[in-house]
Amino acid sequence: MEFEKIYAKQALTPVGWLANAMLTIKNGKIIKIEQTDKVCSDNIKVLPALIDTHVHGVMGADTMDANHEALNTMSCFLAQHGIGAFLATTVTESHEKIEAALVQVKQSIKQGVAGATLLGSYLEGPFFNAVHKGAHPETLLHAPDRKLIEKWLALAEGTLKCIALAPEYPNALEIIAWLRSINIRVMVGHTNADYQTTKAALLAGASGVVHCYNGMSGLHHRNPGVVGAALTIDNCQTEIIIDGHHVHPAAVDIAYKCCGKNLLLISDAMRATGMSDGDYQLGKLKVHVQDHIVRTEDGSLAGSTLTIDRAVSNLADYANISFAQAWLHGSFYPAKALGIDDTLGSIAPNKLANLVLLNDNNQIVATIINGHVVYKSSTDLSKVLV
Repeated sequence: MEFEKIYAKQALTPVGWLANAMLTIKNGKIIKIEQTDKVCSDNIKVLPALIDTHVHGVMGADTMDANHEALNTMSCFLAQHGIGAFLATTVTESHEKIEAALVQVKQSIKQGVAGATLLGSYLEGPFFNAVHKGAHPETLLHAPDRKLIEKWLALAEGTLKCIALAPEYPNALEIIAWLRSINIRVMVGHTNADYQTTKAALLAGASGVVHCYNGMSGLHHRNPGVVGAALTIDNCQTEIIIDGHHVHPAAVDIAYKCCGKNLLLISDAMRATGMSDGDYQLGKLKVHVQDHIVRTEDGSLAGSTLTIDRAVSNLADYANISFAQAWLHGSFYPAKALGIDDTLGSIAPNKLANLVLLNDNNQIVATIINGHVVYKSSTDLSKVLV
């Protein structure tokens, strides 16, 4: 569907809603945003596309499948949920299978995917602590290894964007500082570190924490743990899974009040997302999905079946904030966390036209990537996309 202009009842800009907005799109970029006298009768809103910085799989496909079809399936499904870009996330597996996944992400970026933009890979495991292993096989966990990381970075050729690790290993702080020096984002996760160790990791260059409250030492008034660090240390990027199961609504509200703009919505979605209940594979582990809740055989939560558009609505409800404010935690703030806010995450001139159209009920009616419609519902948009 070709178009040069978008006419919307409202557009969510960096300074708030713009009524009766007209966006001019050229060569995949936003050229101009202005008010128009033309009446948009469809009550359509245009917002920046969402970004999922931590997603494993959907619709039976997983990053660890290490094939283009799986990553393309993820890309197309995510676009249906308003996501314009994502990091394909690994799980703890054999080094060979992790390497295959990293190489495939690199190749699929070159080949191109049909929906949401594949930004790169996110290494989740194997550098974790078995105490908070979650769905990561204990026998495959080990300390961060610089030579191994160098090998994986070389294989990925610039597409490995983020590495998660437990900072309590003896060599972890040195590795964090090194990764920061070469502009690789480091997240603290699946860790039993105390508050001081977590603070040291953040000061050494770690950007934040993986899925706050889950897979980490909790908050106690005499031992604040990783959660205490995430909630109190300035500029700590705090991922959170807001599906109503991983984190209690009150704990979500606490995190929002403490972290503000540093609270990042992630899905942590695995291959059962968009599928029916039943048994699924997550890396080496067999997991069971019941009522859309994913658990390992020992009862641990193992990823989610969440999508970021639903997380936005949940955040608005749990933290009692506006839908527009909640949307930023899935769009602009993740873009800023990844250092790509110069091109993605907001509606502004010269940024990529990665956009989402919503109706009055905040349902997604279209997703636009680089100026092209990659998903469209049955809604007539002939007066909107011109």
